[in-house]
Amino acid sequence: MSLYLCVDCGGSKTSAVIANKDGVVVGRGIGGPSNCTYLSVDAFLAAIRLAISEALKTCTSPPSIDPVSLPPPPELAFAKAWFGVSGADSPAAIAAVTPGISALLDIPQGPRLAVANDTHLLAAPLRMHPDISNAVAVIGGTGSNVVSFSGDATGALTELGRIGGWGWILGDEGGGFDVGREAVRQVMLAHDRASVQANPARSLLHDRLVEHFGLGDIMEILGTVHLADPQAGAAVAADLPQHMTVPREKRLSMLAPIVFECAFEHGDELALKVLRTSAGKLVDEITVLLGDADEDSPRLVKAKDSVLCFGGSLVGIERYRKILLDDLASRGHTFRYVEFVGDCAAVGAKALAMSA
Repeated sequence: MSLYLCVDCGGSKTSAVIANKDGVVVGRGIGGPSNCTYLSVDAFLAAIRLAISEALKTCTSPPSIDPVSLPPPPELAFAKAWFGVSGADSPAAIAAVTPGISALLDIPQGPRLAVANDTHLLAAPLRMHPDISNAVAVIGGTGSNVVSFSGDATGALTELGRIGGWGWILGDEGGGFDVGREAVRQVMLAHDRASVQANPARSLLHDRLVEHFGLGDIMEILGTVHLADPQAGAAVAADLPQHMTVPREKRLSMLAPIVFECAFEHGDELALKVLRTSAGKLVDEITVLLGDADEDSPRLVKAKDSVLCFGGSLVGIERYRKILLDDLASRGHTFRYVEFVGDCAAVGAKALAMSA
């Protein structure tokens, strides 16, 4: 049996998926957090060991009740394995965990074992489109990040360019935090404009923010937004509203669902403006990586020769993706293929099998 393993090592969980030579998923397993920045190498390896051992249970004949020990027996050996590791943002970080992964699977470091940042998994669809050689991965969840890649005939990915991923204080354009921040900004701007208008209109988004934060007047939102983070370990009164019990960045990112509801379910123009503004900032970042490569910018890629791979909760919303794609098209960038990757580990395992 030829088995192909892909492991998505995240900050909240580890997801391992195994596919057979036909790209059919035959095993899945879940482990604890495996962000290599926050864990020791031993703790990282323990998390991925659990996820892979669980995934192998359904690959035995008959299926095993207990997790399969690693390294796997010869009949369950992996032809190839691909690890996307959150927190692995430097060659040193990847080098620190790769020997342990190699020993755990009994796969020598080399072409059969790929270890990279978890963003690379989002570019897995590139392996499924042999007529192109470039991918642009766009993460749009609470935060955001954009990375471009080239691929070769073996399916190996090379990172070309990267922009964003700086966190909520410095960036995260187009993500949930940015949408929440922009919602407050646009509501406050509308309030300020109304100070010189005779009959100012009030938006549904305005009313929903007042309701969400329990405000008597929209100006009170400034004190709520700027309220210091709750102290770690401090007792929390049972009757405190949720927004007073979470850090400041969460106070804003938790507004994103309200904005999407107002925009797409009720057609609120101010909410739609918020989404177009936030999406436009993310498109600004995407376009930095696009264009005609030349001597001065040799790593640019052409949209028409690339696949655009979306991943994350916000860009998982089709109508938000359409705003992004329409904005890209208005700037002259239409991608050959567009994919939303909702299950990175599964798509990665299937891509490994197909490229083999």
